[in-house]
Amino acid sequence: MLKRGSTNRALVAGALTFVSAAAGVALAPVASAAPQACTASSLTTGPYEGVGTIRYKSASSTCGDLNLTYSFNSTSRTYDSYAGRLRRSDGTWFTCAKRYVLAYDGSHSINDSTYWLCTDVNDNTPFTVASLNEGGDSVTITH
Repeated sequence: MLKRGSTNRALVAGALTFVSAAAGVALAPVASAAPQACTASSLTTGPYEGVGTIRYKSASSTCGDLNLTYSFNSTSRTYDSYAGRLRRSDGTWFTCAKRYVLAYDGSHSINDSTYWLCTDVNDNTPFTVASLNEGGDSVTITH
């Protein structure tokens, strides 16, 4: 038989153990299946309002946009203007609302909204990029 002081100490110790365990559970990180980071796709541009290389919006990416992160004009100019184009379910193509964006040769920040050619693109949507002046340029779209 426990003495009264021992019983109180046992109850306090048990309560502290319970509170500690509950706090540990509350502070434990929650595991989640996070999507992959953005996906980069290289492609060749089509001519004005045309179709170049076709890629598909990544279904496992955290990016919802088509971001121009690199461009190289294949002619003597050091710039061109580029537009994202999406294919509808009926097979026709349309140019995204942003239209043509001027970009000099080189890398472009994924955080600069100037280069977000299309926004809120659904997973697995076919896309391409058109050049304002002529096709055949090399671009990277991060999506």
